Amino acid sequence: MTEITYHLADLIERVARAAERSGRAASSVTIVAVSKQQPSAAILAAHGAGLTHFGESYVQEAVPKIAALAGVPIVWHFVGKLQTNKTRAVAETFDWVHTVDRQKIAERLNEQRSPFAEPLNVLIQVNQGGEEQKGGVRPEEVATLARAIQTLPRLKLRGLMTLPPQSAGAAQWFEELAELRAQLERDGIALDSLSMGMSADFEQAIAAGATHVRIGTALFGSRA
Repeated sequence: MTEITYHLADLIERVARAAERSGRAASSVTIVAVSKQQPSAAILAAHGAGLTHFGESYVQEAVPKIAALAGVPIVWHFVGKLQTNKTRAVAETFDWVHTVDRQKIAERLNEQRSPFAEPLNVLIQVNQGGEEQKGGVRPEEVATLARAIQTLPRLKLRGLMTLPPQSAGAAQWFEELAELRAQLERDGIALDSLSMGMSADFEQAIAAGATHVRIGTALFGSRA
């Protein structure tokens, strides 16, 4: 058993227990293995152990890595801050984008997505704490952006994503994001995904309703 396989077995068990405590099936939670700064060999090991969803944060690092693994059935998620000059590579390469926070970014992704590809799954990143150093749209502006995205035919709006402030308990922020999603659904904006929770707090995120947890350190170990 490799180290990654060992870590994954423990991670799957913890996800299943957290889901069970919330009255949910373990299958309702997708583990997105955040593989930034990891070599292709580590991704292949994690894939061989049973993972199919992988997240990358840096476009220049991700594109050649994805090309090298083109024959492997992987669902690729972009989870980093997205700049306008990187949208084409993301639109052409990834299956999901978790960090859409501006209409301009959404429009560029839509224009640059191939009409022959499946629509690009997108999540709106919400900046819950008003932190200037982080991307994300303010909670009160999410509905406007969501409705704009819904008009773009090559994008499929799936839900919301957060990187919560570290100054307070994460559970509070996860619960607030889940409530925001519920409010949007009451207003007629259908959403099925909540991307929240990382290695240190994914169990709290699952308790609040996370459908995608972004796990790096707990799977691959500490990065250099």
